[in-house]
Amino acid sequence: MMDNNYGIGGNEVKTDASEAFADIPQNRTLIAEKLTKDAPVKPEVVHGLQTVEQVFAHYKPELNVDFEDTEGTTRKETLRFANLGDFGTRGITAQSEFLKDNAAQKEEYLKIIKQLKSNKILKSALADPEAKQALLDAIKSMIAELQHNK
Repeated sequence: MMDNNYGIGGNEVKTDASEAFADIPQNRTLIAEKLTKDAPVKPEVVHGLQTVEQVFAHYKPELNVDFEDTEGTTRKETLRFANLGDFGTRGITAQSEFLKDNAAQKEEYLKIIKQLKSNKILKSALADPEAKQALLDAIKSMIAELQHNK
């Protein structure tokens, strides 16, 4: 097995620099990213920030997002990040009324799909052409009534 702690030079010399810096473990990732929308006019050195939460509290990162609904209407929302969990699906959805509405609609669609897959009466009605047409007529009638009552 080859030892990779050697530097390149005229002579093979073991490097001492690794003693001053700890290697990042294999199961870790180092991410460096700007936390503000615009680059600072004059960079500043900030001392004393020891946790990720303190960094977020200092920089208060936020992002203005334009969401577009199915009708093409744009909704503007501001997402704010106070910890790493805010970057996940749940963290972002919890901040956005638009995404909350979409998540609720998704849940309703999943319930409908589950009902369609498990409802034996509905399956048999869809298999019979006359019963299927009667069901479609009833649904169209309900849609027309809902549109009329808007």
